[in-house]
Amino acid sequence: MKVNFNRTALAEALNLLTSVVPSRTPKPILRCLKIVAGDKDVQICATDMEAGINYTVSEVQIETKGEVVIPADKLAAIVRESVDDTLCLTAKDGTCKITGSDSQFTIFGHDAGQYPAVPCFEGDSDIEITLANLQAGIERCLFATAKESTRYALNGVLWEIKGKKLVLVATDGRRLVRTKVSVIKAEESLEKAKMIVPAKTMGLLDKIGSGNEEVVKVKLIDNQILISCGNVVISSNLVDGNFPKYEDIIPSGYDKKLTLKTESMLSAVKRSSLLTSEESRGIKLALSKNCLVLSGRAPETGDAKIDMPVEYSGAPIEIGFNPQFFIDVLRVIGEEEFDLELGDSDRPGLVKCGANFLCVLMPINLS
Repeated sequence: MKVNFNRTALAEALNLLTSVVPSRTPKPILRCLKIVAGDKDVQICATDMEAGINYTVSEVQIETKGEVVIPADKLAAIVRESVDDTLCLTAKDGTCKITGSDSQFTIFGHDAGQYPAVPCFEGDSDIEITLANLQAGIERCLFATAKESTRYALNGVLWEIKGKKLVLVATDGRRLVRTKVSVIKAEESLEKAKMIVPAKTMGLLDKIGSGNEEVVKVKLIDNQILISCGNVVISSNLVDGNFPKYEDIIPSGYDKKLTLKTESMLSAVKRSSLLTSEESRGIKLALSKNCLVLSGRAPETGDAKIDMPVEYSGAPIEIGFNPQFFIDVLRVIGEEEFDLELGDSDRPGLVKCGANFLCVLMPINLS
């Protein structure tokens, strides 16, 4: 194999591919990339056996077809530090040479035949959605997935098709986010389907750097999801398990409602939490007629109090929240205003923005 790569294009590919390569694995070959030079382009594959990426690089000049499997971190480091516009990769008998204008590197690889198969996208799609819509949905919900949980379903994002909307739901047991984004196409057979896509796979989708007008094509095969966008195909196992019945968690019928400026509330939450400690991580929201007071305190540090004028004439309430959870949701709303709905002090708070976004925040006891 002999291929001349545009270094910038290769670096862009490696930036995405290396994010799926496991840092630790009992199978050393999984820490590698498989590079296959065909007639017109080069396919580079990476997998951790749960998720995989098939990336097509077309900014190449192929002199000799072939394939090689080499360590991902070594290749990425060489490409990153190179000062050349073009790099030449030559491979023979499992050994790869990377040549620049003033440099030559030799990397010992693995048997290409031993590398696991990484699926390509073939046939018709089940769902089509613009990349901009999908990434907006991901950014609005991914933060709420569980980072570590024995309930594996919480380590992913629930996908549901309802009409012309893709509903994305994420929860870690202490907060829940539901966001809806418009789709271009969705097969009717998916109307009642529930898919739990791993958080890591959702993160990969958020890293795709194609134009916002790109169309993402999704295909479901058994317990796998294939996602194609431009020159990238991401494949992933779906999460086994039952996602919580989120409709039962979303409160309704609350009588305490107010509309707040997103940036003002974000600033107030941040400032009111400045003097909290690990032991007293909560902030208190005290809502009364036309006034919202946010406060935080720690016995060994001091206290903070922020006053916000609001339009409110309902019954007073005091309720505690984890400030970081509030900050997380306010950062992703993406709108100038949002609605805050409250019930009793021991009931969840509800952050809503239009018809397509809501977040349920569990209260905490500050006594």
